[in-house]
Amino acid sequence: MGQGNNGLSEAGLRRLSEVLRRHVESGKIPGLVALVSRGEETHVEVIGTMRHDGGPPMRRDTIFRMASTTKPVASAAAMVLLDECRIRLDDPVDRWLPELADRQVMKKADGPLDDMVPARRPITVRDLLTSTLGLGLDMTAPTSPIMGAFFERGVYGQEDGWLLPAPEPDEWMRRLGTLPLMHQPGERWLYNVGDDVLGVLVARVTGQSFEAFLRERVFEPLGMKDTGFHVPADKIDRLPPLYAPDPQTGEFVVADAAEGGHHSRPPAFQSGGGGLDSTVDDYHAYFRMLLGHGTHGDRRILSRPAVELMTTNRLFAAQLADREGRARDLVHLSHGQGQHGGWGFGMAVRTYRGDYAPIGQFGWDGGTGTTTYADPANGLVGILLTQTGMSTPDSARAINDFWTTLYRAIDD
Repeated sequence: MGQGNNGLSEAGLRRLSEVLRRHVESGKIPGLVALVSRGEETHVEVIGTMRHDGGPPMRRDTIFRMASTTKPVASAAAMVLLDECRIRLDDPVDRWLPELADRQVMKKADGPLDDMVPARRPITVRDLLTSTLGLGLDMTAPTSPIMGAFFERGVYGQEDGWLLPAPEPDEWMRRLGTLPLMHQPGERWLYNVGDDVLGVLVARVTGQSFEAFLRERVFEPLGMKDTGFHVPADKIDRLPPLYAPDPQTGEFVVADAAEGGHHSRPPAFQSGGGGLDSTVDDYHAYFRMLLGHGTHGDRRILSRPAVELMTTNRLFAAQLADREGRARDLVHLSHGQGQHGGWGFGMAVRTYRGDYAPIGQFGWDGGTGTTTYADPANGLVGILLTQTGMSTPDSARAINDFWTTLYRAIDD
């Protein structure tokens, strides 16, 4: 069987192209861009169109709403500050985020908001990085009192259902500070809130906006020229609409337009949980830096220990068991995504082999139909970007098939 220079078989890459093309030709995903690299070999697939009704074709430099695949990139800002001793992992965050001081904790996460006990300790930087601060989103329980409070108090959600924070950071923190914690700090892994708080922390420590600091210390050194928290007017033609297909009929519904949409203008809140826009090549540069232990060419972006902290499991046994149990219980709702086991800083880390990917693979997926992971054991980066949201299983199935077929292509 023919091989490329780095153990990806030619037949395997052809299968990968065929599998992705079938997903587009099914009519359920308008278009996609995928990138695979191993060693010095990079393979890119560009298939389909920007819109479901045709129009311009997808391009290698198409810009995508990265959604929760923002998290692994945004966490690098905090790692720069840790490297420089401007923050420490077990520093209480009260110094910079007084809104989170003197927390009260709900006796039951699904119980009334006013049935509380004092927090046993302050929230720390480590809690934010590992998503164990005691607050998080549980979209499987949208009618619980705490989830209702997230939306009623405007911490998340707007009238049109958009899930990213809307107010500017100080007001967002004020609103967040009116909520009790769902669990004691450090007790359980909970999704998303810590990543958004982390962006505010970085801004307050540095005196710069979150985006300005990321651009100076991460994006520009890596050549990530198309990555930011909105798409400027001179690039808006490279941004497809975001679709949220109707769960019953599969009909394409535009959740966010390109021109005039949420990502066409600078946001009031630069969300580390899900706000970045980017391209396959920009994200490839970032994940290759992580595989390179923090280096890009002859330039060091992060220290080797910082990268190792980010990309290895940071949850202790009880947190890990809770996260693994939750993923298995919700497999039918998540379309099979999320079964990785561990969590590092801002990303999943596989602690058991539950599918074709090996232990140690790190990265994350996004609700807009995005996935990006690196695999140190195989020296591999894989990225698949669509703009078909996970309101139906279609993009999750494409992601699953992408990884299955990619690992089949390894032939050494």
